[in-house]
Amino acid sequence: MEVRLQKLIAGTGLASRRKAEELITSGRVTINGSVVKELGTKVDPARDHVKVDGKHLRAAQPYVYLILNKPKNVMSTLDDPEGRPTVKDLLHGVTVRVFPVGRLDFDSEGLMLLTNHGDLAQALLHPRYHVPKTYLIKVKGVLDDAKIEALERGVKLEDGFTAPAKVNKVSKAESNSWLEVTIHEGRKHQVKRMVEAVGHSVIKLVRVRMGPLLLGDLAPREYRFLTDREANRLRDLVEDRVARAERPELDASGKPTRWMPPTEPAPPRPPKPERSGRGPKAQRSERGPRSQRSLASAKSSRSGRGTTRRPMSPGAKFRRPAKGVGFQRTQAGPIPQGADRGPGSRPTGPDQNPQRTQPGAGFQRPRSGAKPQGPGRGMTVRRSGPGQNFQQKRRGGSSASRPGQRGPAGKSRPSTRRRA
Repeated sequence: MEVRLQKLIAGTGLASRRKAEELITSGRVTINGSVVKELGTKVDPARDHVKVDGKHLRAAQPYVYLILNKPKNVMSTLDDPEGRPTVKDLLHGVTVRVFPVGRLDFDSEGLMLLTNHGDLAQALLHPRYHVPKTYLIKVKGVLDDAKIEALERGVKLEDGFTAPAKVNKVSKAESNSWLEVTIHEGRKHQVKRMVEAVGHSVIKLVRVRMGPLLLGDLAPREYRFLTDREANRLRDLVEDRVARAERPELDASGKPTRWMPPTEPAPPRPPKPERSGRGPKAQRSERGPRSQRSLASAKSSRSGRGTTRRPMSPGAKFRRPAKGVGFQRTQAGPIPQGADRGPGSRPTGPDQNPQRTQPGAGFQRPRSGAKPQGPGRGMTVRRSGPGQNFQQKRRGGSSASRPGQRGPAGKSRPSTRRRA
């Protein structure tokens, strides 16, 4: 079965997954004698020979799971740059390389899971899989029901709203109270910040449960390996959560259920300031009849268009347009005839077609009179004769094409027309 190279190296306990990737990219890993620097290269442990720094890679070790009751003032990491004690100092006799799943604050205590199973550790920590973690906390002061409901519903932190939590009252005194809080997330200092969001502070915090694992009566600074039953239950929980995340639950409408953070109510709007500097409203003048108001409004609406309104013909009545329809031009009455036409009738006689110069029409050439004939034409009349190449055209053809006509030289031209 082929696996990724960095996963195979991390599974042997030689290094973590990140450290294994650094070994590969630096050229310190070979497969069948060839240097490999590409991440994600797949190998078959039963067939391929993998070496790190020239040494054969040992066979993968079986998965190991153990729980530790971390005391206060101990770091939940394997090393600390400031030299403070870590959980690694408490694992006496553990020869297999393991790493902690999640963290607890320096002043917190309780259950910690350590393993060499990287995929399981990632699934337990990912908020997508909603693995429950239960804490027993001592709070300064007494929380009323409203604050407990706020914690269960979700409170707003600097990084957003928290998911719904389960809160149970364990005991209370005059100055403090004990609560059992179950969450499904893993934010930094989440439980402490949730309590501070409702106006209290945490005095003591102990993690008592992680998934199916219980702290029980394990004393502080002690650890134990999980039984086969506990390890199987832990793996089954992870597989179930992963499968549930890939196939989300559906609601009644067939849509996947998804938790939505509560929204804060919008703040009330401030009252609008009163307008200043405005005097009393001017009183309207008395209105005239409706017909006159309609005509006035129509004239005012068309006054800015640059064209004058055509006056109505005598006898025409103004028709009010229907509701919702724009202004419609009324139709003119019948055209008067005869003596009823009035002073605006068309003239007759010589003045029937006067020549009028309209604005923008340009210069118009006046029409000429009758063409003069005979000696009074005022111009030298063209004469035919020798030296003149002018042939006067007559209606119906030229004179040279007629039979029996003389040309310019006075000679008679033969007729080309055949006689019938």
